[in-house]
Amino acid sequence: MSVLQTLMAGVHRRMPARACALPLVAALEIARRAGWLEPPAALDGHSFLLTVEDLGLDVPFRCEGGRFHTGRSDGSAPALTLRARAVDYLRLLGGEADTDTLFFQRKLVISGDTALGLEVKYWLDAAPRPAWVGDVVSRMLGRAVPG
Repeated sequence: MSVLQTLMAGVHRRMPARACALPLVAALEIARRAGWLEPPAALDGHSFLLTVEDLGLDVPFRCEGGRFHTGRSDGSAPALTLRARAVDYLRLLGGEADTDTLFFQRKLVISGDTALGLEVKYWLDAAPRPAWVGDVVSRMLGRAVPG
């Protein structure tokens, strides 16, 4: 683990779970409001946990009323957990990999409600991605952007 990863994991462990979820929830809400990431009705009322293994981050969030919110503070177990490394989440976000590829390569672990997991998988694979997202992800991953 790099010094930056160790530092981030240490800071994350000391922060309240809801505070850790704010950047992700804000990004999801921005994408939803822009029309890029409309959650299917099957996600409504469920809580999720996004684990970024290499950074030691656990990000709880939920979907209610078609909107994204920080995770519940009641300590209840999430309906679905997604676990991967940061680079694999970025590859998924940028459209460089799909959920099946990452899942079968054992780079994405999905646990919890199986039917909900399938809904999330189909949703993520079908979600349109603006071209600039792929460009940003390519730059973040240190790859040249064609053009």
